Amino acid sequence: MIIWKTAMIVIICCISLFFIYMLMIMPRLLGRPKRKPYLGVYYAHRGLHDNRSSAPENSMAAFRKAVEAGYGIELDVQLSKDGIPVIFHDFTLERMCGVPGKPGDFTCEELQKLSLLKTEEKIPSLQEFLEMVDGRVPLIVELKIEWTDLSLCPAVQKMLSGYRGTYCIESFNPLALLWYRRHHREVMRGQLSTNFRHDGNYKNVFHFFLTHLLMNWATSPDFIAYNCRFKEEPGRRICRKLYGNLAVAWTVKNQKQLESLEKDFDLFIFDSFIPEVPETNDGEFSSKKIFSDEKKEKIGA
Repeated sequence: MIIWKTAMIVIICCISLFFIYMLMIMPRLLGRPKRKPYLGVYYAHRGLHDNRSSAPENSMAAFRKAVEAGYGIELDVQLSKDGIPVIFHDFTLERMCGVPGKPGDFTCEELQKLSLLKTEEKIPSLQEFLEMVDGRVPLIVELKIEWTDLSLCPAVQKMLSGYRGTYCIESFNPLALLWYRRHHREVMRGQLSTNFRHDGNYKNVFHFFLTHLLMNWATSPDFIAYNCRFKEEPGRRICRKLYGNLAVAWTVKNQKQLESLEKDFDLFIFDSFIPEVPETNDGEFSSKKIFSDEKKEKIGA
């Protein structure tokens, strides 16, 4: 009798934990924004860039190349010292500009005097980028937020609200998604994640929660953008297969890898190669087949 009661308690606890887990990773199910405008196009990671050329990452030259090729664009946005959204990936300036400090330590005017990887390209503002793209390709805007200061969100959305093109936002920081859930539910929002332990970036329990998408109950993401090297992560697979959540792969590095991921993801963020154009009519946009075979050389290591 004691064994039977113990077994029942264990079974009930396991079932309860399973349902709690399923609720914690549940993305938005009702009132989802339309996903069709984002389909049928590949997304150039930080623009169609090559850090060994005159078109480095997150530069206007790289963005113009992506637009001309018909690729969607993934870009990174931070705030300058004077509260202006600028496009830059790292939280420090050393790698790309060779100077100490963070983007938030400088005004937008000061940042635009810095050179990207010793080229003539400067750090763009979000406003000049949006004016250049002008709705020609869809955008995935990553919000770079280190901790709990969410002042980037309203600053970016103020600009995006007046933009007529197709865009969505994503962030590793679930607080950014929570802000959008509260203030702009109409905007498609995505949770960025990876397996932080295997990626070598695991620091605390917060990364455990992010790895397993255990903050979805609070943020209700419309898509999960996951490191494609860890596509088998259970939470990611459940979100796509059971909940029908849009799945975004980052960052795809070659054509063979791209083809191997097609059954596991819906959208693809790429760099380091020129993907072959998908033959689909699902989306409003489609990449132009303007690259000859000899021009499909490796770009942007």
